[in-house]
Parts: sequence; structure tokens; C-alpha cells
Amino acid sequence: MNFHQFINILLSHRAIVLSVLMVTVITTLVVSLSLPKQYVATTSIVVDQRSVDPVTGLTLPVQLLPGYIATQVDVISSHNVARKVVEKLKLSEDPKIQEDFAKAKSIGDIKDWIADSLLEELEVKPSRESSVMQVDFTFTDPQVATDIANAFADAYIQTSIELQAQPAKLSADWFDSQMASLRDNLERAQSVLSGYQQEHGIVAPDERLDLEASRLSDLSKQLVDNQVHTSELQSRKDVLTATINRSGSSDSLQEVLGNSLIQSLKSELAKAEAKFAEVAGSLDVNHPQYKQAKAEVDSLQRKVQSETKMILGSIASGVDSSNQRDKIIAKAMAEQKDKVLKLKQQHDEIKVLNREVENAQRIYDAALQRAVQSRMESEMRQTNTAVLNPAVPPQKPAKPKVMINVILSVFLGGMLGVGSALLRELMDRRVRSAFDISELLAVPVFAVVAMPTATKLNRAAQLSHFDSPSDGSGNRGNA
Repeated sequence: MNFHQFINILLSHRAIVLSVLMVTVITTLVVSLSLPKQYVATTSIVVDQRSVDPVTGLTLPVQLLPGYIATQVDVISSHNVARKVVEKLKLSEDPKIQEDFAKAKSIGDIKDWIADSLLEELEVKPSRESSVMQVDFTFTDPQVATDIANAFADAYIQTSIELQAQPAKLSADWFDSQMASLRDNLERAQSVLSGYQQEHGIVAPDERLDLEASRLSDLSKQLVDNQVHTSELQSRKDVLTATINRSGSSDSLQEVLGNSLIQSLKSELAKAEAKFAEVAGSLDVNHPQYKQAKAEVDSLQRKVQSETKMILGSIASGVDSSNQRDKIIAKAMAEQKDKVLKLKQQHDEIKVLNREVENAQRIYDAALQRAVQSRMESEMRQTNTAVLNPAVPPQKPAKPKVMINVILSVFLGGMLGVGSALLRELMDRRVRSAFDISELLAVPVFAVVAMPTATKLNRAAQLSHFDSPSDGSGNRGNA
């Protein structure tokens, strides 16, 4: 079929095309005018993704925009939010809605049925380049549509708060259940530390250890000094003994020569010996002066010997005393050393106990801080969503759109009319041009005789009723 044939078919069946077109347009217009008017109330919600935690003061992480906004759209369109709207507006108490629910013979709660019905009229449109979401609700009453749209926004914000607070509440409850155990651990560690200090009489372990260590250092120094002194006395004693054993005289010893009393006695002895020598040269041994002089010399000699023996005895006694002192200091040092080692051991044990107390205290403080923070978060009534533009009652209905429906009906009616004309042509094929003759009769057309314009319509009618008898071979006769 070429374009010329198509036009001829439409012209031949123009009555059908126009009839179908008019019926379609009139039907669409009547239906559009008879449908109840529906109003769309719109509210805008903004989601702030860069917010600060009011409890910790930290900046919350930035969520990925597509996934986060899609999640918020699902939250708004959830049954939970719709049920909150039903409860807030008390829609289940409306007699008309109760009557519709009874007619629907639905099984379940009326609130759930109303919530599902509201979701069918709800449409959430997220913005492609921002964090603003548009919530549309369609209803026959503009004021009811406005109230439900605003109720959906409020219910969404309340649900967002609950979604944030519920995990925090569970966390706070868990921390509260753990606080008693952590407190018991802290008190047990403190009790063990206190009992150990009382058992060993330790108040300030570091100061006591430093004091005892200082005493040990002093004893060590005293022992070294006394051992040096003992060594010196022993050397002097050995020299005295060797000198006496070698020469039998102690007059040349340094200790004797350095003693002022012995030297004074020796000086007096020398004078007494000189006097005795003078008396002995002139007097008899029985003379009183001789005896007196001799007695004086003997007395001075005894004193010199006595002082010398005392020096030798004092050196030997000094060595013995110094050795004894070495033993005493060494014993005291050993005891002090054991005491210091014991204090160090106690100090190490106290450090371990202190560390356990500190760890228990640190864990308890951290848990307490986290518990308080979680409790505050669970009671927080702030969210990062807010209503940007609340819904207002629409002035004009959004549906039905009569003009758009009429325009669409014209297009649809035209398509249906053309289809009807083509279907009628297929059911009753007619000859409408020379091409139809050559195609239907399978004979060539030699010429087309023009006719006056006045007779064209009559000739066309005659050609449309042309029906040649068959020659038995299936071909029609020549025209």
C-alpha cells in the first residue's frame, strides 16, 4: 500500500474516522468532567548531612548522597510512618473510613488498612542535586490532603529521632548493666591494694624505699671507710711487731717518736740519768741521794716502758675493735640489704596492684562516660532533618487534567479512527485507483481517461461497485 492508496482509503471512510474521533473525545471529556477533583498537597523536607553531634561536639561523617537520600525516601514511605500519621490525625475514628473498612472486609487492624491506603496516595520525590525531598499527597479534600502531607513530614522526623535514639538506648542499657560489674572489679582491686599496704605497714612505698636505700648506701660507705681504717691499723700493727721482733727496741718506731708524752718522759729520763751519773760518781750506793736519783731514773724508765706498751696495746686493740666494727657494719649492711630487697619486692607488688587499680579505674571511667553519653543520645530529640516548606491547601485541583486528557483523546481517537478505517477496508476491499486495478485484477492498465470534475464522483462510485465475472482461471475480466 502506497501513500496515495492510504489517503484514498481515509477519504473513503472519513465518516468512520470522524465518528470514532468524536466518540473518543466526547467520552474522554465526559469521564474527565465526571471524575472527582483531586488535590495534591506538597511539603518539602531538607536533610542536613553535615551536622554536629550535640553530645560529643564532633562532626558527623558525610553520608553518600544517593544511598542516604534513597534510605530516607524508604523511611518516609514506610508503614511505620504511615501508621503514625493515622494515629496522629485519628483517622481510624472517622465514621466514613470505618464504613469503607467494613465494606472492604479486610482482615486485620483498621489502622494498618488506613496506613496502606495512605501510602497508595503518597509520592516522595528526591532532588537529584540537593538534599531536599518533596512529599506529595493526593486527596479529594484540599485541607485533608494538606493535613496528611504535614503529618507525614512530622511522623518522618519523629521516626528519624527514634531510629537514632533506639540504638543509643540499647547501648545505654547495656552499659548500665555492666557498670555494677566494673564497679565491683574496681572496689576489689582497691581492697586488695589497701589490705596489702596495711599488712606490710606501707604508707608511701616510694619514700620508704628511697629512705632504706639511702641507709644501705650509708652503711656501705661506712663499711668501706672502716675497712680502710682497719687495714691501716693492721699495717701499723704488723710494722710494730716486725720492728720489735727484729731489733727488740721500740724507740725508733714512728708511733713512739710521735708521742709527746713519751718524748717528754725520755727527756726527763735523760736528765735523771745525767743527775744519777753525777751522784753515782761522788756518792756511795747507800747514800740517800744516790738511792733517790736511782729511784727517779727507774721510775721514769718504767713510765716510758708503760707508755710504749700502752701505744702498742692501743694499736692492737684498735685493730680488734675495727675488725669487730667491720663485722657489725657488715651484718647491719646485710640486714639492710635484705630489707631493701624485700621492700623492692613489696614495691613491685604494689606497683602491680596499683596498675590493676588504675586499669579498673580507667575502664570504669570510660564505661561511665560512654554510658552517660549513650543515655544523653537516647534522650536527644534533635535530628538532621527539618521541614523546609510546610504544605498549604492547594487552590486548584491537580486531577483530572481536562485539557491534557482532551488533547490525548484527540490523538488516541485519531489513531483509533485510522485503525477502524483500515480494518473496514480489509474487510471490504474496493477499487479506488488504477493501481488497485492492476493489483486486484492482475491486468495492465493501458490508459487513464480523464473525466469532467462533475462526473468524477459518479465514476468513482461506479468503479467501487465494479465486479467482473471470473473466467474460470481466477482472473477478472479486462477493464
